[in-house]
Amino acid sequence: MHWIAPTEKDSATVTLEKRLWEAADQFRANSGLTAAQYSGPILGLIFLRFAEVRFTAKRSKLSAVGVSSRRGNRVDEPAAYHAEGILYLSPEARFDYLLGLPEAADIGAKINAAMRDIEKHNSQLAGVLPKTFNLFTSTLLKELLKKVSEIPATVDYDAFGRIYEYFLGEFARTEGQKGGEFYTPSSIVRLLTAVIEPFHGRILDPACGSGGMFVQSARFVAEHQKNPAAELAICGVEKTDETGRLCRLNLAVHGLEGDIRHGGNVNSYYDDPHVATGQFDFVLANPPFNVNAVDKERLKDAVGPGRRFPFGLPRTDNANYLWIQLFYSALNAKGRAGFVMANSASDARSTELEIRQKLIEARAVDVMIAVGPNMFYTVVLPCTLWFFDKSKAKSKRAGTVLFIDARHIFRQIDRAHRDWTPSQIGFIANLVRLYRGETPDFAIGGRGTEAKLTEIFGAKPSYADVLGLCKAASIAEIEAQGWSLNPGRYVGVAPGEDVSNEDFKEQFEALNEELVSLNSQARELEQSIAANASAILEA
Repeated sequence: MHWIAPTEKDSATVTLEKRLWEAADQFRANSGLTAAQYSGPILGLIFLRFAEVRFTAKRSKLSAVGVSSRRGNRVDEPAAYHAEGILYLSPEARFDYLLGLPEAADIGAKINAAMRDIEKHNSQLAGVLPKTFNLFTSTLLKELLKKVSEIPATVDYDAFGRIYEYFLGEFARTEGQKGGEFYTPSSIVRLLTAVIEPFHGRILDPACGSGGMFVQSARFVAEHQKNPAAELAICGVEKTDETGRLCRLNLAVHGLEGDIRHGGNVNSYYDDPHVATGQFDFVLANPPFNVNAVDKERLKDAVGPGRRFPFGLPRTDNANYLWIQLFYSALNAKGRAGFVMANSASDARSTELEIRQKLIEARAVDVMIAVGPNMFYTVVLPCTLWFFDKSKAKSKRAGTVLFIDARHIFRQIDRAHRDWTPSQIGFIANLVRLYRGETPDFAIGGRGTEAKLTEIFGAKPSYADVLGLCKAASIAEIEAQGWSLNPGRYVGVAPGEDVSNEDFKEQFEALNEELVSLNSQARELEQSIAANASAILEA
């Protein structure tokens, strides 16, 4: 199925985002610093502007009730703000105070002091905020403060979050491969959350980066008219300390808190700071692909039923199936997981195939979605979205897996990048809902989603296999395909559609992966035969 959405025209928020980014880019050019050096301070000032808007609104309410309240005026009590998830800002830690400073003042030192003061009065941000503003001249900082002040105080809570996410995305694009370590494009994350539906419970991301999975989960809850802070308990692990701080700051921008373990020597392969096995309702992640040199000797005590690696360790020097098992084992009996994975994992051979077979036979694999190229800022190759559902084993769909080919559903942002529109996200998510026997939900995508769903599945939509789009394959069919979880093997090509260059590349990649695996097995057999022959000759 081909659905290429037109690029949407700029809205007021998009125009503001671009204007702010142009200012930030000018800031970089005049400072001579790298993106890694200036991104933190810029995000810190956007955060402060947002925090002040929320603080000021709450302060006005407290002032209004202060005169009649028997408790007196509480405008300067931090607890009065914390009770509603709002940060308390003392006078010299407020954006407007910093904006009003003369250039003759040491503005960098003043902003650093403001950040320390915010951490002092808001313990959840201890050690999180940037304090490197002394790297910049007062002239540059004054200009940047003016630009950030252009974000109007009337901008709603969600628009502020979008501006912050836009900057995260642009910094990821600027920083290249390093940026990909902390940022997953929001349309990918939005589809993950729309499929696993994290309405209420504990949510884990053991490779949490800058926290996009948590932010989108909260947005999903808010779109369904509930309070994310009350519905979700957030837990994350991030190996890089700097990125872990960025995650906690991102949560604060969105009025959220979480237990984020980061920095030091914490590593999700070897460490389990949240004692995760069987404890989570939801897992969301975009782990690093094809990591090698993991010390498997350190993992051997975590192998076996009821442990972190219930289906064993892969012999190959590739961590994909370590991550996949970590996501599976963290789920409770009704838990759901959604994560991004390299295409090669869907067809990997040898011990990885054995692990994949066990996952399928456990009836945990629920949905597999093929994603086309150029959806990520740092990797042009296509990928696959995996979804687990531990409760599926007791449902009517226990004996099937839904495969969706979404490689030809996208919006072209520019020559090198693609994403999904809300209507496209809503359509794919509702396709899954139909498969699960659930009624459509148009909170995401609205009329655009409804129109496409009706076009494909009828006026009263119900699930059916659609050539070139989706196929509910039985366990027997999957076994016949060598336990492959590659959607392309099941969905097929619709009449009138040609196999594209992208499809050919993906098929060639899968064949090459199989060749590499067979060559590896041949070398293992060669060594085994040689060793046996030597033993016989020496006997």
